[in-house]
Amino acid sequence: MVQHKLIMSIFLLSLCLFVPLTQATDVKYCDKKGDYDVKVKGVEITPNPVARGQSATFSISATTGEAISGGKLVIDVAYFGWHIHSETHDLCEETSCPVTDGEFVVAHSQVLPGFTPPGSYSLTMKMFDGNKRQLTCISFDFSIGFASPIADS
Repeated sequence: MVQHKLIMSIFLLSLCLFVPLTQATDVKYCDKKGDYDVKVKGVEITPNPVARGQSATFSISATTGEAISGGKLVIDVAYFGWHIHSETHDLCEETSCPVTDGEFVVAHSQVLPGFTPPGSYSLTMKMFDGNKRQLTCISFDFSIGFASPIADS
């Protein structure tokens, strides 16, 4: 049960989409030749690296040429290349809906438990509209640092 909570927390943290307070994270499209309806401009992670036991925010800046009334985000997280978690979120819980054409941000904040293993993680996010049509698919790497899970007294 504890491992499941850890994996879920890592996934949610990974889903988090970033506030512009740190350096940008390199983003790759799942299909390099794909012509996605949603174009991702960048991902910001705060703090970067993510600190165990502290809040982290992931913010994804994107653009769309048409309005999106709803949909879902499907997130897959890997730890040192090993798949550890998958989760689905309602798009409208991560950004304001309807998404109008133009720029928008998908953002999520999460506190990872103090026992989350430090190291290299990768996240793959697929975005679907309400008709289950894939709008985009990206992946990026992030790190969880060795910060102490014990809060200052």
